[in-house]
Amino acid sequence: MDQVIEHSTHHLTARKDRIPFFQKAVYSIGSLVNSIQAAALGAMVIVLNLGLGVNPALVGIVGFIPRIVDAILDPLVGYSSDNLRTRYGRRRPFIFVGALLAGLLFALMFQLYKGHSENFYFWYFLGFQILFFIGFTCYSIPWIALGYEMTPDYHERTRLQGASNFIAQFAWVIAPWFFKIMNNKNMFTDIVHGARVLAIVMGGFIIVGGILPAIFNKEHFGNLPKPKREKGLWSVMKDFFKGAVITFKCRPFVKLCAATFLIFNGFMLASAFTAYVIFFYVFGGDYSKGGTLLGWFGSISSVCTFCVIFLATWVSTKIGKKNTFLITVSISIIGYALKWIGYNPDMPYLLLIAAPFIAFGLGSLFTLVSSMVADVCDLDELQTGTRREGMFSAIYWWMVKLGLAAASLISGFLLNATGFDVALGANQSASALLYMRLFDIGIPIVTSLTAIFIIMTFEISEDKAYGIRKQLEKRRGKA
Repeated sequence: MDQVIEHSTHHLTARKDRIPFFQKAVYSIGSLVNSIQAAALGAMVIVLNLGLGVNPALVGIVGFIPRIVDAILDPLVGYSSDNLRTRYGRRRPFIFVGALLAGLLFALMFQLYKGHSENFYFWYFLGFQILFFIGFTCYSIPWIALGYEMTPDYHERTRLQGASNFIAQFAWVIAPWFFKIMNNKNMFTDIVHGARVLAIVMGGFIIVGGILPAIFNKEHFGNLPKPKREKGLWSVMKDFFKGAVITFKCRPFVKLCAATFLIFNGFMLASAFTAYVIFFYVFGGDYSKGGTLLGWFGSISSVCTFCVIFLATWVSTKIGKKNTFLITVSISIIGYALKWIGYNPDMPYLLLIAAPFIAFGLGSLFTLVSSMVADVCDLDELQTGTRREGMFSAIYWWMVKLGLAAASLISGFLLNATGFDVALGANQSASALLYMRLFDIGIPIVTSLTAIFIIMTFEISEDKAYGIRKQLEKRRGKA
C-alpha cells in the first residue's frame, strides 16, 4: 500500500470557487430525485414476482431491455445537451422536461391489477419502463453534467458531490422499507395495491424535486458559442461518433468507468439475492419478519453511508481522491465477508454488523469518482479544446446502466439456477439457499478487488489537476 499512496501539495479553495449553500442544496435535491427512482424501482419491482407470480427470468428480462434502451439513449442526450444553445442554457431545458415525463411515467408503470396473464404483466411493465427510462435520461444526464461544471476547483468538486450524495442517501434509507409499506394490510389490500399507490407518490416527488435544479441552478458554461461544424444530419452524426471515440480513448476516464461498473453493478447483482436470502433462509418464508430486517439493514447501511460520505469528502482533501477510494473500497470488502456470519436464522439481526463496513464502498464511490470525472473533463478540454461534460456523464452512466441491465438479466437466471421456486414457499432446497448466499457475498468481493487494482493506476493527482486548470485558464484568457 505504501507504493500506492501519493503525496502532493495541499491546495486551498479560493472564495470565488466556492459554490453557495443554496446552489448546493438545490442540486442535491436533484440528486435525491436521481437516486429515489433507482432505489424505488429496485425495491418495488419484486411485486411482479411475489405479488403477480411473474417468473424471475421474465422479471430479469423486463429489467434488462429498458436499460439497454436507456444506455443507448444516454450518449445521444449527453451530446445534445453539450450542443444545445438556448436562452435558458444547455442543460436546464432537458432537466425540466425530463423530470415531468419521468414522474408521470413512473406512476403509470405500477398501475397493475391482479387477474391478467403473465404475458400482459410482462409487456405492460416492459413498455412503460422503456418510456420511463427515456424520460428520466433526459433529466439525469444533463443534471449530472451540470454538476461537473459548477466549480473549477479540485476540492470544491468533491464537496459538491459529497453534499449531493449525502442528500441522495435518504432514498436508500427510505426504499428498503417499501416492501414493508406495500405489504401493510392495514393500508392496502395486498402488495400490488400498495405498489400502485406508492408509485403515484414517488412519481409526484420526481416531478417536483426534479424541476428545481432546472429553475434555480446556474450553468457555468451555459452561454458558450455555437459549435462550428457543417450543417446536416450526416455532419451531426460524424461529430457525435467522433466525440464518443475521443471519450473512450481517454484512459483515466475509462478506468473510472470500469471501477464504477465493477463496484456498483457487483453490488446490484448480489443485492438481488439479499431479499430472497433473508425471506427464505433467515426467516423461512416469513415476509413480514423478513421485510422488517431488510428495512433495518438498508436503513442502517444508508445511515452509515451518511457518515462515510462526510468522512470520504474530508479525507480526500488530505490524502487525495484516489488514495481515499482505495481505503474505503477495501473496508467494504470486509463488510461483504461478514454477511456470511450475519445470515444466521438463530440470530437474524446479527446481519446488521456488516452494514457499516459495506457502506464504505458505495458511500465513497459516487462522491469520489464523480469528482474525478469532473477533473477528467478539464483534461479533455486541454487536449481537445471543447467542454463535453454531457458526453462524459452519458458514457459514464452508460457503463453503469449497461451493467445494471446485465445484472438484472443475469440475476433472474442465476436465481433460477440456484433451484429457487417461489411455489415452494418456505420449503426451498438446502442447495438453493446455499447458492443464493454464495452469489450474494462472493460477487461483490471479486468485483471490488478488481476495481482496486484498476484505480491504483489512475493518473490525475491533486497537483496535476491544478496544473491542468492553470493551463486552461491561461488559454481561455488568450482566447
